[in-house]
Amino acid sequence: MKAASALDYRELARRRLPPFLFEYLDGGSYAEVTLRRNTEALKRVALRQRVLRDVSKIDTSTTLFGRRCALPLALAPIGLGGMNARRGEVQAARAAEAAGVPFTLSTVSACPLEEVAGATKAPLWFQLYVIRDRSFMRDLLHLAKDRGCDALIFTVDMPVPGSRYRDYRSGLAGSPGLTGQLRRLWQGATHPRWAWDVGIKGRPHQLGNVAPVLGKNTGLEDFFAWMRNNFDPTVTWNDLDFVRSVWDGPLIIKGILDAEDAVKAAELGADGIVVSNHGGRQLDGVPASAEALPPIAEAVGDRLTVLADGGIRSGLDVVRMLALGARGVLLGRAWAYALAGGGEAGVRHVLSLIEAEMGVAMSLTGATRIEDIDGSILVQNRSAKTRPPEGT
Repeated sequence: MKAASALDYRELARRRLPPFLFEYLDGGSYAEVTLRRNTEALKRVALRQRVLRDVSKIDTSTTLFGRRCALPLALAPIGLGGMNARRGEVQAARAAEAAGVPFTLSTVSACPLEEVAGATKAPLWFQLYVIRDRSFMRDLLHLAKDRGCDALIFTVDMPVPGSRYRDYRSGLAGSPGLTGQLRRLWQGATHPRWAWDVGIKGRPHQLGNVAPVLGKNTGLEDFFAWMRNNFDPTVTWNDLDFVRSVWDGPLIIKGILDAEDAVKAAELGADGIVVSNHGGRQLDGVPASAEALPPIAEAVGDRLTVLADGGIRSGLDVVRMLALGARGVLLGRAWAYALAGGGEAGVRHVLSLIEAEMGVAMSLTGATRIEDIDGSILVQNRSAKTRPPEGT
């Protein structure tokens, strides 16, 4: 099967990954209402087609947090992303560098920050969860600074992990001890391509950034137990002071779904926010990111940089999010599917597809620059004002 779109890579990923990994990547929380809502809401966004305009020169580049990017996007942090291909985060970071966009490394990545940063010349973005052990957070932030990361994504919508029932059905989280290990070993053995390329040649299998605190307890059960015991439900807005005391670069708050929270982030000096419901993996039944985005962008779009994620599978979806008020997007599952289905080449291919799809959508809406994409290209909002430039 040859992938012609990001959705084709999802099918390739389903075939090539052991079920416990595919379901972890593909699934959401509870009944997955919000997971479906994310993609459905974007499909309903109608663009206003315009004709007889000079669209011979299309520029998809923009500036995000001081960096000139070839596309208005960054690769989102994906937990366990490196298990989807051999040393997967390294491959994805190389693909992002080649495409001229940032790559964001998750706190709970398979490959450690040192390895991924050492494999590329372009600086990474780093994602941080709120951990009870503030000294551990401080050490990670110092390491991110030392390795040249030029933006921090601070994820705040996970004080407790969501209930993801697919993970229990697949054996990732629901079968402790030897039973769970045997289930996963069997699933790996029945997917020999992954077993050889990732399971054997992709060693060591550690959660690189948290390996120092996990010690010898490197199994998946140990990881999920660590998450349950160490993610901090006591976190408040006051904890931003701690992060700012250690991190002096661009600070992006990820997990905003409410305009009042967005205003609070702006008041406390955040440089950006990500309008996000964690890909439908946390609280099921909340609005789609595309539904939550417009009032948030209206409330704070002139005070900080608004990004968005959730349900983005194509360049057309990127244009839709920009028209709804975002200055850029985080691309999540789309790159992870491509990594599982085609490695670094797959991620490069998806990014080239997104660039081409954006070019067509921009041409047919009469927008020749990213700055031209705003609410005026939406059918239901012809009089919308242009999104303010970054930093105003």
